[in-house]
Amino acid sequence: MKITKTDGIASKESVILLAKKNSSFAPWLKSKQDRDYLKFCLEQDKKQFLFNHYPRWILVNLIDEEKTGNESLEETRRGARIIADLVNSRKISALTLVALDGATDHLLAFAEGMALGNYQFNKYLSKKEEKKNSLKSLKILSSDIPKKKVDEIDRLCRAVCWARDLVNEPLSTLNAVELSRQITRMGVEAGFGVEVFHKKKIESLRMGGLLAVNKGSLDPPTFSILTWKPEKAKNKKPYVLVGKGVVYDTGGLSLKPTLDSMDYMKCDMAGAATVAATIYALARNRVPVHVVGLIPATDNRPDGNAYVPGDVIRMFNGSTVEVLNTDAEGRMILADALAWADRLKPTLVVNVATLTGAAHMAIGKYGIVAMGNAGRPEMEKLKESGETVSERIAEFPFWEDYDELLKSDVADLKNIGGKYAGAITAGKFLEHFTESPFIHMDIAGPAFNKTRDSYRGKGGSGIGVRLLYDFLKKQQK
Repeated sequence: MKITKTDGIASKESVILLAKKNSSFAPWLKSKQDRDYLKFCLEQDKKQFLFNHYPRWILVNLIDEEKTGNESLEETRRGARIIADLVNSRKISALTLVALDGATDHLLAFAEGMALGNYQFNKYLSKKEEKKNSLKSLKILSSDIPKKKVDEIDRLCRAVCWARDLVNEPLSTLNAVELSRQITRMGVEAGFGVEVFHKKKIESLRMGGLLAVNKGSLDPPTFSILTWKPEKAKNKKPYVLVGKGVVYDTGGLSLKPTLDSMDYMKCDMAGAATVAATIYALARNRVPVHVVGLIPATDNRPDGNAYVPGDVIRMFNGSTVEVLNTDAEGRMILADALAWADRLKPTLVVNVATLTGAAHMAIGKYGIVAMGNAGRPEMEKLKESGETVSERIAEFPFWEDYDELLKSDVADLKNIGGKYAGAITAGKFLEHFTESPFIHMDIAGPAFNKTRDSYRGKGGSGIGVRLLYDFLKKQQK
């Protein structure tokens, strides 16, 4: 769906009115029948409703005035998803969005919710045209919002949808090599650089974690470096985003149970998709911030030569790791990427990964678990961006005490910490491999929806793209 700005409305064009309960609808609803139905909807406290003015439709979304600030904007996004369903059920292809009586601040939130709520992944349906959403275009009529802002939200939504596409692709069409190809294509489109290391280069660099996880696979690993460095970047030292690119995770020899565990593990590269899509959005919108993305990618399988519990792996930074669970593979490949990040002398490293079931169990799908050593200002800014876009962050403690749980008798550390605090010990494991200011985001809960979650949809959600975009965009100020 394309979002654009317009200067007027054609007489037969369908319209969405973004309004408050006491807004004046007189210019739009002139007949007694319309006024009576409007009164009924308001008395019944309906938030979304519509009027058939054939061949025009007039749809109404009432702003939730009981909530304020970010919570009210989030309700508007959710309402937009409901409106999108009404639109598609009536085969409407284009609409104009109008704000009544001072509701302008909700226009972009509504457009965002409608674009993301309209998303479909129907690539493999034989009769996909029959189920394809009709909505193709949303125009915003407003003298208060510049075209630049409208174009920005359109590109950001496209980035989120691209991340969703990557997450929803099965392993049969998206192995590590193909993931790097897709990222390269997007780099060409958006204007950021992509360098891909293939297996021989990875072996020469002795990225032991990535190579160990890849041992059970017939497909080679990749290590992609994404660079957005505009000429007038506000920061001399880059922000580095590291994304977990496990394109499919069986658990390796520590095999996952199939039911409700392995069956959706194509989503284990959601961190990689988030990182790539964030840089895509920054580049498309020419945000003057220097950002580098690092994406180690492989699948994790239990082949005859797969790494096994008890193995000791020498990592890229020279540390040795005792492997006690091959299903703790994400941290193994991320560790090499984090060590590589130090070469870039970054301002901040942000790691994004579907890393632990413990994070999912702790807070469900309702937010992102985060922790780190970067200090209060950076974490608070990240949390503020999370509230702004409603991709909220639950900060976990990161005390040194947890380091004790990773001590090994035969290596520098082990790759799991035991029964308790699994999300935190995973983060502490990663911290060992970087000397830079570090924040870890565990998106295991909200990265993939088994049932539809409002405008976040079903399947890949694209979580983290809007959050990181907002966070990084604010660094230019």
